[in-house]
Amino acid sequence: MTPDDGTPPPFEPYRAKVIERIPNPGPAEREAALVRAHFNLFQLRSDEIRVDLLTDSGTGAMSDRQWAALMVGDESYAGSRNFAHFEAVVKDLTGFPYILPAHQGRAAENLLFSTLCRPGSVIPNNMHFDTTQAHVLHNGGRPVNLAIAEAYDPESDMPFKGNVDVGALETLLNMEGPERVPLVMVTITNNTGGGQPVSLANFREVARIVRAHQIPLYLDMCRWAENAYFVREREPGMRAHSIPEIGRAFFSLADGATMSAKKDGLVNIGGFVATRDPSVAERLNEAQILFEGFTTYGGLARRDLEAMAVGLQEATDLEYLQHRIAQVRYLAELLTKRGVPLFKPIGGHAVYLDVRRFLSHLSLEELPGQALVVEIYREGAIRSVEVGSLMFGNQEGTGRSLELVRLAIPRRVYSAAQLAYVADCVGRVYARRREIQGMQYTHRPERLPHFTARFAPAMAPATAPPVRSS
Repeated sequence: MTPDDGTPPPFEPYRAKVIERIPNPGPAEREAALVRAHFNLFQLRSDEIRVDLLTDSGTGAMSDRQWAALMVGDESYAGSRNFAHFEAVVKDLTGFPYILPAHQGRAAENLLFSTLCRPGSVIPNNMHFDTTQAHVLHNGGRPVNLAIAEAYDPESDMPFKGNVDVGALETLLNMEGPERVPLVMVTITNNTGGGQPVSLANFREVARIVRAHQIPLYLDMCRWAENAYFVREREPGMRAHSIPEIGRAFFSLADGATMSAKKDGLVNIGGFVATRDPSVAERLNEAQILFEGFTTYGGLARRDLEAMAVGLQEATDLEYLQHRIAQVRYLAELLTKRGVPLFKPIGGHAVYLDVRRFLSHLSLEELPGQALVVEIYREGAIRSVEVGSLMFGNQEGTGRSLELVRLAIPRRVYSAAQLAYVADCVGRVYARRREIQGMQYTHRPERLPHFTARFAPAMAPATAPPVRSS
């Protein structure tokens, strides 16, 4: 498919060696799939989807070097040479001395928060993502989002909308103190708030405040390379610096980090937690052995550690990142030319639809984000995800809430023509937006409802009363 609006597609700096046939379910098949899945797109089967933009986590294509790395897997239970390589790469990139592998990002979060968070703890972040928030709550803590006010304005073009409100952070730390705040976390890029970057200047100020209160500072670094790309592009004086150099400037200010390597590690599974504190590392080791596996494999096949080591290095390649960001911007340009309202500026891993402007006739009680992801799937077998009141709870009235639908682009997977198809389908949905009806719960779990909740069209009778929400 060739775009009809003259937008030049980005040139892919790679070529295909292996292809996978894409399903193309017809309208009746799509409708039957929605009913079977109780209108929850997490419950769809992959063979019911034509373009899958549910997440960029673990859905990318590995390189030939990564596939070759799998063949040198040393599956020793302890002391694998693949761990030694992986550990050396992470230490070189981050400077953190203690590296503990885990099978994915939420496992790393489990290790960190089960170790440091206690009932009554307060955990500040620019914006917690779903599993981060859930781990804090699971350990009896209170997650607090402290992003700047512009982060909640979908039409603001501020270049670093992932920044922390340092005044609000200072106030919170003065009020709670280190006895109640076991760590401060900053997420780069800020997934919950539209994939927006954090500036190095802002992170330096966060570090200064946190140090003054003698509280550890941790990064959620799953998209750190994309964040570094934006810093290089937008922050004065950073253009001459490489991606690894910018990354090290962030890491040098932090006490540790968690990472889902399924993002900027370019693998399908894997992650880690890192720290500078030897006493914390010892406690993390104990939890790792209990929950993940021995310290030199952390719940992964050793060959996966080798692929992760290669992917972490490939993610710093400027040509790769230029194409990665260009693909996201290309889809955004096509949607903008069709009048589709988007969260601005465009982030690094996804295009976010502004649900309030897209479906202005629906109230929050009618679950407009879920209604929109259902309608986009109905139109073209495209899977996306709601990022708003369903995922995080209704915060209406606080003045600090977003209603978004995320179109997350897997790394090195889809072509420009396939993204143009997405734009055409979403554009058609937008053209008939007034016809879209809301949704209602028929079952709502107390925690992480977006994964397993069940829905029905709002005009249809519910098959079961919704359960108590969190």
